[in-house]
Amino acid sequence: MNEGRGSIFDPELFKPTQGFMGCPNRYELDGAKLAILGMPFDCGRHPVRIGARQGPIAIREQSALVRPYQPPASDFNPLTALGVIDCGDAKVTPGRIESSFEVMEAAMREILRHGVRTIAMGGDGSISLPQMRALHRHHPDLVVLHFDAHTDAYPPSGQDHHNTATTFTRAAEEGLIDPENSLHIGARGPTYIPGVFEHTRALGYELISGVELMATGIEATLAHIHERLAGRPVFLCWDMDFFDPSCAPGVCTPTWGGITSREGLAILQGLAGLEFVGFDVNTVSPPHDTGGMTAFLAGTVMLEFLYLACQTPSLAPELQRTA
Repeated sequence: MNEGRGSIFDPELFKPTQGFMGCPNRYELDGAKLAILGMPFDCGRHPVRIGARQGPIAIREQSALVRPYQPPASDFNPLTALGVIDCGDAKVTPGRIESSFEVMEAAMREILRHGVRTIAMGGDGSISLPQMRALHRHHPDLVVLHFDAHTDAYPPSGQDHHNTATTFTRAAEEGLIDPENSLHIGARGPTYIPGVFEHTRALGYELISGVELMATGIEATLAHIHERLAGRPVFLCWDMDFFDPSCAPGVCTPTWGGITSREGLAILQGLAGLEFVGFDVNTVSPPHDTGGMTAFLAGTVMLEFLYLACQTPSLAPELQRTA
């Protein structure tokens, strides 16, 4: 670990780890255009599966299988192009929501204030809220592109205002994003309560359900996304249960009828050209995984994030000059 001059390392915020895909674990941001940050947090309230807190360590371990070159479309090393570093894990305590949210937001702010973009690894879906709080400070017109088997925009239940199901309800209520230009894509399957889709749309979000995605088709959906989000600062949030459990069994809330790995990666590749200001992948639950395949797929999703970052309009010209 390098804590050189100008280091952002704060032992109250960061915990050093091994680097994703072998990239350096350091806190000196000079030369870096993108940083990885683990968020090993879950609310501890899932009725059946708890274990997403172990997601970052599993993704890093499986990232040894992820190779950086992907010809013919992406036959270059995005780690080198972006000067990627791994800032370790935010120093959270699973189950302690408010204090952990404060740490995750503060760790994000430390990176963002240096003009460095982020990819966060969860952790459950609640990790997206502190990220949006940090990103909103830099991008008041932030929009969300959320791929998930669930909208995570459920109505709050009793005193339970913060959980994985209310992440985007809270984001809309706190004014962190522009809901009317944000999209939730892929929601499907059974839910515990009625009216979930209606509540999501009532908050202002556009919702393209899994049924609608398949009926419309991937190519047409991608064209719609580009039309809606062109020129806007986009936070891309990818829940691993967007995939079918046959591809990603190790998630908190598996839901049958999802997309294949080939379809999911094609969707990611089709997002090139949007102005991404942050990314996260979440809901990998290693205790429920099979042979590390979900963590391996999550690492591959992160590789696609890196390619997308290289094609972001505000970064691409600078990368071409320094290539």
